[in-house]
Amino acid sequence: MEKKIKTIIIDDEELARAIIINYLKKFDNIEILTECSNGFEAIKQIGELKPDLIFLDIQMPKLTGFEMLEILDDPPVIIFTTAFDQYALKAFEVNAIDYLLKPFSEERFSEALVKAIKMIKSVPPKKQKLAELVNTGGKRNEFLDRVVIKQGQKISIVPVDDISYIEAQDDYTMLYTGKGNFLKQKTMKYYDENLNPAEFIRIHRSYFVKLSSVKQIELFEKESYRVILHDGKQLPVSKSGYQNLKETFK
Repeated sequence: MEKKIKTIIIDDEELARAIIINYLKKFDNIEILTECSNGFEAIKQIGELKPDLIFLDIQMPKLTGFEMLEILDDPPVIIFTTAFDQYALKAFEVNAIDYLLKPFSEERFSEALVKAIKMIKSVPPKKQKLAELVNTGGKRNEFLDRVVIKQGQKISIVPVDDISYIEAQDDYTMLYTGKGNFLKQKTMKYYDENLNPAEFIRIHRSYFVKLSSVKQIELFEKESYRVILHDGKQLPVSKSGYQNLKETFK
């Protein structure tokens, strides 16, 4: 007997979930484990039920689909479902499993599902391109406005406006805010590509600083500078970082 493919449907719209459920009725090899209306619920269910496949909306309350994927240790195979076509171009560029733009036909849905089933049955499943999509955050056209942090079972959403500075720590970064410090599994390159340069500046290979947090820049050794933040914290400034600061404050 053929093993059924365990599936979870994640969408904040009940009608959208109902359409997917209806389309799945023709596939005897699909087992629907549950439905989820938000990213927090989905993370819990994925962790407990270990699905092979999820149908995932992108724009949802609380957590977006991309933010949800970021904090999953081992994402299952994904079929994206969304009403927003600005994410589709990047999805196809990196050859994601598939991307269904609402409203999608049953024929188009079946095409995506067959493709996903083939991937799931491959050994091992070919998830590399999905990982590339997750790491780029879907390459949105706007700058980062919040960062999602997973600490054990706790998930925190840190508004970028709350961040004073960011420090590199190997393959992680530490975000310093007035409400505590948060460790994120992202490199500095991610912030280079996603932070608004009008608000944050790279002052050192290991530091980004929020411009509004800077109180002063001072010379403390020959040709060596540091920034003093409003809270008294002192951060080193590299030569290129100093040039960046000069350009910004001139």
